[in-house]
Amino acid sequence: MHKHRCGWCLGDPLYEAYHDTEWGVPVKDDATLFEFLILETFQAGLSWITVLRKRENFRKAFDYFDYKKIASYDQEKIDELLQDPGIIRNKLKVNATVSNASAFMEIQEEFGSFSKYIWGFVENEPIKNKLQNYKDAPATTSLSDSISKDLKKRGFKFVGSTVIYAHMQATGMVNDHEVNCFRYHEV
Repeated sequence: MHKHRCGWCLGDPLYEAYHDTEWGVPVKDDATLFEFLILETFQAGLSWITVLRKRENFRKAFDYFDYKKIASYDQEKIDELLQDPGIIRNKLKVNATVSNASAFMEIQEEFGSFSKYIWGFVENEPIKNKLQNYKDAPATTSLSDSISKDLKKRGFKFVGSTVIYAHMQATGMVNDHEVNCFRYHEV
């Protein structure tokens, strides 16, 4: 039986698997939220499939996104990361990952968890859009603008509104599956 999927993932088995099992599923776990946030920051200016293909390399290089370890990375570790061909070797993004890990923990301390903080923007309920075509999805919204502004105020880097909206889509804060996609009613 043929399942209708969102058009953006068609034709690549890795993309389709990500779409079918992860994209748009509400994530409340801090470790997973951090992983997606970091991957989204590395994606800035690139395609998501580029990051997805390097995801396992990122996991190994960044201690499986253990934000406590990442926050304590020294210059030697940063230099090592910048030599790793398995990841996107962008000095600003690698440095931002380290500082974002610290900012992430400050939010946890203030709110009890990053999840409580980020999901508070949508009152703990996913926003369910009704897209006919994935191309109709916005790149940003007034909400992603607000979250981006708040994260930047808290010291985060590479968290522009487009990155934040992509994060909201990936972690299920917003359901942007096409209405005729088999996942639309499942997430």
